[in-house]
Amino acid sequence: MKQNICPVDVICVCSAGGDIRPLRFRIEDENHQLMRIDIDEIISTRDIQYVGIEARIYLCKATVGQKKWLFELRYTIRSHSWCLLRRVY
Repeated sequence: MKQNICPVDVICVCSAGGDIRPLRFRIEDENHQLMRIDIDEIISTRDIQYVGIEARIYLCKATVGQKKWLFELRYTIRSHSWCLLRRVY
């Protein structure tokens, strides 16, 4: 398992009720090439609060090439920013 936190660009959908659902994100690989990752399934979401920061964690699945990825995306509500928390190849 690779453990690093990095900011990512995310395309998401917002419902009329205010729910946010990520669809895809972009990340730089080891060769400094941008990869577009389409999210196949959102397994779970959970809201967290720490040190006055509100965030939502999304546990997601994606297929990259022939590999299945399981990863966590964090959406920080106040700053409207996304981070890739961890990923398993």
